[in-house]
Amino acid sequence: MTDKKDTGKDRFIDQPPSYHHLDSVAKQASDDHEIVQRAVIYCGWGRIIMGHTYADPRDIAAELLKESPGKRDIAMYVADPHVALTSAPQQLFLDPSDTFRLDLPQQKKPVPAEDLRIRRLATPEDAKRINELYLQRDMVPTDPDYLWAQRDSRSLISLVAEDQVTGEIVGTVTGIDHVELFNDPSGGSSLWCLTVDPQAARPGVGEQLMGSLAEYFHKVGCKHLDLSVLHDNLQAKALYEKLGFRQVYTFSLKNKNAFNENLFLGPELEEELNPYAKIIVDEARARGITVELLDAHEGYFRLIRGGKKVSCRESLSDFTSAVAMSRCQDKYVTHRWLRRAGLNTPSFRLAGQQDANMAFLDEHRELVVKPAVGEQGKGITVGVHTERELDQALLTARQYGERVLLESFHPGQDLRVVVIGYEVVAAAVRRPPQIIGDGAQTVATLIEKQSRRRRAATGGESSIPIDQQTEACLAEQQLTLDSVLDSGRVIQVRKTANLHTGGTIHDVTPQLHPKLVAAAEEAARQLEIPVVGLDFMVKDPSQEDYVIIEANERVGLANHEPRPTAQRFLDLLFPLSVSMRDDQEVDDK
Repeated sequence: MTDKKDTGKDRFIDQPPSYHHLDSVAKQASDDHEIVQRAVIYCGWGRIIMGHTYADPRDIAAELLKESPGKRDIAMYVADPHVALTSAPQQLFLDPSDTFRLDLPQQKKPVPAEDLRIRRLATPEDAKRINELYLQRDMVPTDPDYLWAQRDSRSLISLVAEDQVTGEIVGTVTGIDHVELFNDPSGGSSLWCLTVDPQAARPGVGEQLMGSLAEYFHKVGCKHLDLSVLHDNLQAKALYEKLGFRQVYTFSLKNKNAFNENLFLGPELEEELNPYAKIIVDEARARGITVELLDAHEGYFRLIRGGKKVSCRESLSDFTSAVAMSRCQDKYVTHRWLRRAGLNTPSFRLAGQQDANMAFLDEHRELVVKPAVGEQGKGITVGVHTERELDQALLTARQYGERVLLESFHPGQDLRVVVIGYEVVAAAVRRPPQIIGDGAQTVATLIEKQSRRRRAATGGESSIPIDQQTEACLAEQQLTLDSVLDSGRVIQVRKTANLHTGGTIHDVTPQLHPKLVAAAEEAARQLEIPVVGLDFMVKDPSQEDYVIIEANERVGLANHEPRPTAQRFLDLLFPLSVSMRDDQEVDDK
């Protein structure tokens, strides 16, 4: 156990001035038996108020009301929430979350994962990456500078999960040592902000982070670890119980702020929306724009502000004309318009007679075959080399439409650039789905598990189909669905990077070459479409070489969080409305 005489030093390093008021700062414990009164700790995204260190529940309410703009404070372990709420019933609410507890001497340690390292912050970039992960999961942003200043704190513990193959930070968790913070006689600790990159292919990252934090607290002498989970998150509850957690009965209070609206207002919309419609609807509601659902199942809704009404299907709105939409829907027409404007496209032609098709294949040696009209990667075959492969690719494409487009193949990275209001807002590299071997499970099982994670991360929008294209991709690597991969071996299971077929997306907006920015904005102007997702093939996003392979008139804005795509979309539709979420944007400086 560490020396309690130093606890006051690491608890409030570099806090914003608004958190220096004397009433809420936990006073120094004079000895190992004196409990610190009114214990509060700032976590970067807000404060945790330890309710059981307050003698009067009304003081808890007063503390919560000091919440700073853009932050989310939480009062935990409130014994008499009804008394606290009487002090500010219009500003505070009872959080609908349950608390689970792990008795640390009985913890079930997860088997260490190869090539995954759980560690504390090592660089300021680690702290920035934690904030990016929060934003990707639509969580309250944190202050990276504060996290970095707290890297050696014994009260506030931030861990990251580093994929040692790629060097990427793929997850993070924060913990609070209650003994260090307020000399907790019960030996408690708590877990906060456990999150994993939604694009991560490696399984079990969250469990490894949780296990490592529990092990740390056990080593320093804590007796239990608590966490909070929404009452209706049955999947998470089942996992926690599997890991040895048990429910304990306590209460939490929060402020009625923009971040918490869905918790205290309840569901305003009667039907569920897919993620691509929901991100826009949530932003509209945060601005006070009325939302009228037209067909929730298909993503249709109407936005109303004052006398203005705009109908949308996800990011396709009344602002996009039917003519502009038709230019993007037909990939052959898209290529013609962009090529005429002097922009780079693949060589292309419509599939026709066999001899003409084979002449085009002989000229370019490798082709991409796709329906001229289609979406979500359906019917596309990449890497056609032979007449037999071409015939099969044509049959596949014609299942989705009679007009089939042949394109020259261009190797490189699949880059999606989002243009809103004729300005680039976001850019991301899309990667084909991958799996990681464990030396025991078959390829088919690993694909299904990765597919399950992709569905969970995308609200059911992304999964990896096991079909002829998947089997062909495996065959090129001398593998089948029944093969067992060596532990740590990473393989690609499809050639296309489409998100609907299990692909992952990785933000590269800060690295985008100015020539690519100019090409994307010019393409949007030539197609006369104000909101569009342009698909490029590039050697690297930081280089100027490119070809534009598609224009998507209904781009999935949710795929580009934390970029402010929904904010800019609403700015376009309702320029006088004010976003409450602009402070969540990523700082690229």
